[in-house]
Amino acid sequence: MGPHPAVAAIRLAVRHELVDVGKHPVVVACSGGADSLALLAATVFEARKTKWRVVGVSVDHGLQEGSAARAAQVVEQMRGLGVNDALSLRVDVTQTGQGPEAAARDARYAALGHAAQRIGSDVVLLGHTLDDQAETMLLGLTRGSGGRAIAGMRSGPAPYRRPLLRITRAQTEAACAAEGIEVWRDPHNKDPKFTRARIRHRVLPVMEAELPGVAVSLARTAELLQQDLDALEEIVAGVRAQVTTRDGGIDAPALETQPVAISSRVLRGAAIRAGSPPSELFRVHVDALVDLMCGSHRSGAAKLVELPGHVTAYRDGGTLRFRRTGGRAPETAVGG
Repeated sequence: MGPHPAVAAIRLAVRHELVDVGKHPVVVACSGGADSLALLAATVFEARKTKWRVVGVSVDHGLQEGSAARAAQVVEQMRGLGVNDALSLRVDVTQTGQGPEAAARDARYAALGHAAQRIGSDVVLLGHTLDDQAETMLLGLTRGSGGRAIAGMRSGPAPYRRPLLRITRAQTEAACAAEGIEVWRDPHNKDPKFTRARIRHRVLPVMEAELPGVAVSLARTAELLQQDLDALEEIVAGVRAQVTTRDGGIDAPALETQPVAISSRVLRGAAIRAGSPPSELFRVHVDALVDLMCGSHRSGAAKLVELPGHVTAYRDGGTLRFRRTGGRAPETAVGG
């Protein structure tokens, strides 16, 4: 008999994701939950037919009592599943304007990225599933964060890859059960103070009851949106090259002829390159940049825009420029 269908599906997903890896080491992030353990087990199995060296990494956020002991248990479990090496990384979660979930995620990704560099790997596998994708899309809708947020997670950018975005949570749980893998259930995943936990345990179950298959539909929509947005970003890159002046400014009249969907992305990208943090650059700031771009023929328009990260955008004739914020802002400025 062959493997359980869920086990086979996850192995196939890993095989397709890593077809280009060659002999490079593969890092697998593992929390001890069903998703990451099923991913780890599948990666170890597939590595037997390749030259991959599989390294399991558990990240201890230090946010729960006994987290260090729990991380040590995950390391032993990863070793028992046959990884070439396993390690635990302790991180400090510091909130800088974002919520606890985002702060923990940023700290985790930074630790995983550094671990991959030390190991010499450009592949870090994450166990996000189709259900996680549906939840992420709903989170993006509630925040009104635009197309990229609604499009959810993608299998990148490097070094991060997500082989299980078409695999359901039920499949990872079934795979672990079929292989006799003991699963840890993080209490944070059920804590209603976290928005994602409420979506997972309150919102999506109601939606699935009333609209069967909605999670699959949401994930599919996210994937289609990613394709559309990738195409749009190619157009934006072309426009950016056309309107960027030799000294790094933005030709405002030229950019103003473009649809707002394009001009706003060019301006947001310019602000980020000037030093404004992407996580703190909101719609109000981008709208203000669009107004600044059009300011030459709008009465009462701001002469400059103060942005997060101590960055100021200003008009210099027909050119929009960015500089470090300094001194007292005039009354016409839009605060960041």
